[in-house]
Amino acid sequence: SSAAWLADAPGRCQNRGVFQLEQPIETERLTLRAFRTEDVDAVHDTRSRPDVVRYLYGDVQTREQVEITIAERLSQTSLAEDGDVLALAAERRADGRVIGDLTLALRSVHHGQVEIGFVFHPDAQGQGFAREGASALLEIAFGPVGAHRVYGRTDGRNDASAGLMRRLGMRQEAHFRHNELFKGEWGDELYFAILADEWTR
Repeated sequence: SSAAWLADAPGRCQNRGVFQLEQPIETERLTLRAFRTEDVDAVHDTRSRPDVVRYLYGDVQTREQVEITIAERLSQTSLAEDGDVLALAAERRADGRVIGDLTLALRSVHHGQVEIGFVFHPDAQGQGFAREGASALLEIAFGPVGAHRVYGRTDGRNDASAGLMRRLGMRQEAHFRHNELFKGEWGDELYFAILADEWTR
């Protein structure tokens, strides 16, 4: 079930869209679906790798920690109120392997602001899977959710993440220098964003 946002003025939402994941989303090569308890091993295979979490806001996770994460994500299937998160497992249709996960976080209903996030296993990187999955999330954000603006954040050294957001049509809006202590050292942070009237499929 979904409803469109009704804008009574530019940038203001009089009514909000409500998105509920009712069935998996099929793209050319991926099935984006709700998480299941049996996804623990696949997610742990990704989240336990230092090269994957190097630029993420978190450290390597044990299997027990991943179990807790998955338990939280089981119910993250809708967007309606500030703080809601839609968490999707990216399953490769060719072999059924979960190769990544994607998130949409509803940051502000009133202002129509949604944040996008994505993490993929190194074995699946460089093949367009992340772009394919993230594009589907943008369609959700600007379609049934009716977002006004979608933004993403990444460490200033994460060229792969920044490159993906540029390929999605997102512009770099900010480069914050040494804005936080990140894993023991000062880190830069990049902000990218795209507006609803700029999004093209």
